[in-house]
Amino acid sequence: MALTADIAIIGGGLAGTATAWHLATMGFEGSVALIEADPTFARAATALSASGIRQQFSVAANIALSRATLSFLKDAHERLDVPRQCGLVENGYLILASQAGRPALAANHAVQREAGAPVAMLDSAALAARYPWLNVNDIAAGTIGDQGEGWFDALGLLTALRRDLRARDAAQLIDDAIVSARLAGDRIAAIELASGETLSAGRYVLATGAASGRVAALMGLDVPVEPRKRTVFYVEAPDHHPDMPLTVDPTGLYVRPEGDGYICGASPPAESDGPADPDDFEPDWAQFEDRLWPALAHRIPFFERLKLRSAWAGHYDYNRFDQNAVIGPDPRCANLFHISGFSGHGVQQAPAAGRALAEWLIAGRYVSVDCTPFGVERLIAERPLLERNII
Repeated sequence: MALTADIAIIGGGLAGTATAWHLATMGFEGSVALIEADPTFARAATALSASGIRQQFSVAANIALSRATLSFLKDAHERLDVPRQCGLVENGYLILASQAGRPALAANHAVQREAGAPVAMLDSAALAARYPWLNVNDIAAGTIGDQGEGWFDALGLLTALRRDLRARDAAQLIDDAIVSARLAGDRIAAIELASGETLSAGRYVLATGAASGRVAALMGLDVPVEPRKRTVFYVEAPDHHPDMPLTVDPTGLYVRPEGDGYICGASPPAESDGPADPDDFEPDWAQFEDRLWPALAHRIPFFERLKLRSAWAGHYDYNRFDQNAVIGPDPRCANLFHISGFSGHGVQQAPAAGRALAEWLIAGRYVSVDCTPFGVERLIAERPLLERNII
């Protein structure tokens, strides 16, 4: 017999699961199917990311999403079996700029302050006084979010949300992958699963992360989301500063404390950063020797004596159009909705975006955060929503 649901959410990572959970807690009375191809989440961005959360964006809508997720994390322990604030470590983000980059940093800071984000801008002297381990010789300024920025346990949150969905019997959790879609006019009539089963739903949510472009193609749609490989390295150093903020260098390098050591990484140069093989999760070891270690040692001198201990690779759900999320209904397909393409800030925005999408699915409008700027319409009209603070 064919499976049926009022809403079928394709993709059970943090974005898809948050959407299902918010539907349940907001009183949606229909049936929900949550489909996930990898129930171990071994390759999911939720599990493999650095799990950061920040308010330092250049687009006000991105700031609003992250601030809404922050509010959710603050209260999550009251509704879910998670530690207080879901393990949030509020060390802040320290984003550094050279003299050439200072005007852009100042412009971003103005947007952040206008949006209510508690972000301070410091000159090089103030940075040197506050962070004596930092080399500021070629740094003109930096911005630091002292509150509501840092990192949290994203995989723990995903596990708790799925556990609560089971306890509520609020969604049918299906461990399977979509292999094709059957269309009827401007609607999706059904999807075929790898198991051979067919699922028919009134509405479909595409939440497959880095695979969203490929899955959209099965539905005859062009969605510019693709996997981009990112490697995270774990190092130890003779000096340990557990209160260090997640520090972002003008070169694109980031580093933050993790346990007894630090994790670090950077996006590859644009000329070598292309779509990843969906099965390629091999760390890019050469990147560390060639780019990261020299940049680390220059910016934070005690890293000259670091020891590289391990590394792992994951995939960004990279929106090659404008590196921002795609959220909301698709005007090209009457019963399809999107929540993907976050391009590296999905973990911190998925809980809030999932709520916003659930609001739309229930009431036909956004209530908590206006996600209209992230709509599919901008892709169709070729009107990019450019975010300057991509890490």
